[in-house]
Order: sequence, then structure tokens, then C-alpha cells
Amino acid sequence: MTPLLKVENLSIRLPEGADREFAISNVNYDLLPGEILCVVGESGSGKSMTANAIMGLLPATIEVNRGTIIFDGYDLVSLEERRARALRGNRISMIFQEPMTALNPLMRIADQISEVFLIHTDMTSKERETRTLALLEDVGLPDPEKMMRAYPHQLSGGQRQRVMIAMALALEPSVLIADEPTTALDVTTQAQILKLIKDLQKKHNTAVMFITHDFGVVAEIADRVVVMEKGIMVEIGSRDEVLNNPQHSYTQKLIAAVPPLTAPERISHKQSDRTPVLSVNNLYKTFSTGGSWFRKGRVVKAVDNVSFDLYRGETLGLVGESGSGKSTVSRCVVRLLDSDSGEIVLGGSPIQLLKGRDLAPFRKRIQMVFQDPYGSLNPRKTIGQIIADGPIAQGMSPKDAMAKAVELLELVELPAAALDRYPHEFSGGQRQRVGIARALAHDPEVLVADEAISALDVSVQAQILDLIETLKKRLNLAVLFVVHDLRVAAQVCDRVIVMQRGKIVESGNTRQVFVSPNHAYTKSLIASIPGAHWRSGKDAKPPIPQEVVA
Repeated sequence: MTPLLKVENLSIRLPEGADREFAISNVNYDLLPGEILCVVGESGSGKSMTANAIMGLLPATIEVNRGTIIFDGYDLVSLEERRARALRGNRISMIFQEPMTALNPLMRIADQISEVFLIHTDMTSKERETRTLALLEDVGLPDPEKMMRAYPHQLSGGQRQRVMIAMALALEPSVLIADEPTTALDVTTQAQILKLIKDLQKKHNTAVMFITHDFGVVAEIADRVVVMEKGIMVEIGSRDEVLNNPQHSYTQKLIAAVPPLTAPERISHKQSDRTPVLSVNNLYKTFSTGGSWFRKGRVVKAVDNVSFDLYRGETLGLVGESGSGKSTVSRCVVRLLDSDSGEIVLGGSPIQLLKGRDLAPFRKRIQMVFQDPYGSLNPRKTIGQIIADGPIAQGMSPKDAMAKAVELLELVELPAAALDRYPHEFSGGQRQRVGIARALAHDPEVLVADEAISALDVSVQAQILDLIETLKKRLNLAVLFVVHDLRVAAQVCDRVIVMQRGKIVESGNTRQVFVSPNHAYTKSLIASIPGAHWRSGKDAKPPIPQEVVA
């Protein structure tokens, strides 16, 4: 079969001062009609660079040093820009990782999709509207006519991603590039988006280049796999070859870092003999959106009668889809949000109604690690200042606080030299270690981790999870772990609470819940895990097509 797209000896040079000379070096692979090719690797591996070169999205400071990208007989590297843009607009399309930033917040959905036809076709206004409605129906959006009039912020993450797919498929391209389109989505939405891409790919015989760091996604949809490490292509092969018999040590390391879905046996403590460090009783939190004379306001019960206990030395997982209320619970617990009613008891003291100075002594006893370490760290302060600020605010002298910061950096396995550096000088995994050190600076009894690893590569995820587990045991912490990745929950949580629409629908020992879930919603979550039929390591079995599983 003749390749639709062929990358030959491609090298892209980085600007002076970068950590290496080339973003990618001497990369060779092709893409066949109707094929899904997954490009995998950690952050910084160069997996997105080829896609950006294909789409003409390389920054001005980065240039193609050598090599060609052949599409339909044309070299996209050397082709005159006007002609290359016409090919990219009509024949090659791209789905971006974060639809909220890729979509124009000031334009209605219909106008954004219609703009594609306005630029590239001679369709009339009526034809554009009809085609836009058909696309929204194709990607499975509920009430497409209503969606056409909506703005991006009025849609969920999964719905926005469907809009991006509709835009990318508007002109029925030959090649579709999907750059981490499911990374920030929960498992059920992930499963829907992956099935949608597969269905549309089969319907239109589209060739798909799917960029991801999730081997579960690879097991679910890939025909062939390319593995990238530090700009070099280290392995290429069929899905089954790469997943079940990886040849390169880097591929083996990545696959070994994928958490298995089977929850390990854990020692269960008799809770009746213990006092919980944190108790949440009958917690409620409601959000209301403003209505008007002509429109009724919307009321959402984000947390609906939630109760649980958390004990020293254990990890309790809160799992569920986006919008299930798990993050709202965590933010009410640490008092970043005020609950409507209910009781939050920390170390025997009710804290749900405390304010200001009355609450201050309890702040240090319960600390939070946030999802985005870069967004939660002050870019104008050094790492030492970031870690020391909390203890200083609690009355510790600056000298002692800085000495404690050095100890904490060592505890989270960062060098003391990091003390005088700024957040932008660290990788995502290192910044998350700083976030953990900052949370531990107060010697807390409870650590709340809100999706603390969702944006990290699998190998970095494994390191952070190992670190949290080590610190939990060493410091006898109680950990409330908010997560939508059920593979992670299976490995790190002693108990899990499953939430749906603000309510707890199931809870219990992690292994018990995963092996024999009782609630239909829990069963649907587990069934939706990408690559749930594939197991990594020595027990790996060939991936089973999803149609067979269903």
C-alpha cells in the first residue's frame, strides 16, 4: 500500500541554549490510508514536533534542519506557503489537546465550524449551516441545534472536544492529526472520544496520527506505534509487537510504569478501634447560575449528602467523572469553598464554620497538592520562598523556615541547589515535587491530592505516586486522593469512594470494588478504561478488539 504521508530523515533544530541540539533527529516513518498510527513518548520526547512541522505550526525560533515530509507528492517542508496552507486546510486537519484554548470564546459553535467552509469552500450561508448541523450530529452531540447557538464555556470538556473533531473533519481530510485529545478527560468521556475517532476514521477511510503518552489509549486504537525518546525514534512496530514484546529499554521502561488495573491486596486495619483524623458528615454544596426575567437560573447539587471518615496512614480515593463532585468535596474539606451544610471534623474539632483567625490554626493541619503545579506556584518567587512562606506565616522565623525548606527538598528528592531557582526552571514532575514539599512544610495530618498527577507522563506519574506512598508511611499521613484515572486509584488507594452527580454511589476496599463492583455506574467506569483488556509486563496478553469486549 502506498503511504499517504511519508516523513524522511526529518531533523528539527532547537534554538541555542536549549537542553539539546535537535528537537527531533533523523526521524523516519510513514502513514498509510485508513491507519491509526500512535506516536508515544514522555514530555520533551519530540512526539508532537513532527505533527507541528506537518501543520506549519513550528515557532519562528525553531526550523527544519533537514529532511522531507511528503504528502500527495508534495514536500510540505519546501512547498511554497500559500500552496502548503491550502493542503493543510483541506487535506490535513488537527485536533488539539485543550479545546477550551483552541476555540474562540467569543464565537458561537456554529460560527466557528462554519468559518472552515467560509475560508475553504464556495458554499452558501444556508449550505454552511446545513453542513455544520450534520457535523454536530455525526460527532454525537446532544441537541445539535441548541449546541450550534452555544458558546465554548457553556459546554463540557468532552463536548468541546467533539466540536474540535467536527471542525477537523469538516472538509473530510485524508489525514487527521490528534494531539493528546483525551489527556484531560475522564474515562467514560475518553472512551466515547476514542470510539468516535475510530468510527469516523472507518467511515471516511481517514489516516490518523494519534499523539499520546497513555499506553491504555495505544492498546485501544493503534494499528502501529512509534516510540520517541529525546527526539530520537527508538522503536516502531505493530501495536501487539510494541505492547507485548517491546525491544528497546525505553519502551520497556514506559510500559513497566503503566499501573496495572488489578488492585493489590492491602492490609486492612480494624477501623472500629481507631479514631478518624478527618470526618465528613452529611456535606452539601450547591452552585447556582444567575437567571433573568426571561430565563430560569440553574441549580447544581455539586455535593449531595456526602459522608466519610479518613484515618492516619491510609489513602482514600475519590473517583468519578468530571462533574461528579469529587473536587468540590476536596475543596470544601480544605476550606477553599464554604459548604452549605454538614460537618467537617478535623482531629476532633469541627471546622466547617470557622473563619479567619479561628480557622488559621487548622490550616496547617490539612494541606493540598493541586493538579497544575505550574499554575499553583508563584512564578516570581524562588522555590525556597515558596516552601518557606507558609511556616513564616504561621510564626516560624525566616531562618528556620529556610532550613526546613532545605530538609523538605531532600525529602522529595530534589537538590538543595533548587532553593534559589524559579518554577519555570523545572520540569512538570519536579514542580509537582515542589508542590508536595510546600504542602508538607506545615507538618500536616491530612494531605489532599487533587488530580495531582493527571497532567504527568506515566514514568513521572509512577515516581510521584511512589513518593506520596513513601511520605505517607514515613510521616503517618492521611491522604485524600482525588483522581479520575482508575488505574492509578487501583494501585495507590486503600479504600475508594465512587461519586456520581454529587452523591456517593459506592465505597469500600479498593480491591473489592474493582473486582466485584456493585453499582452500575462503577461497572461502567471500569469498563470504560482505555486498554482495560490489555495488561502490561510479564502477564501481558494481546489486546482484544473493543468490539469483542463489548
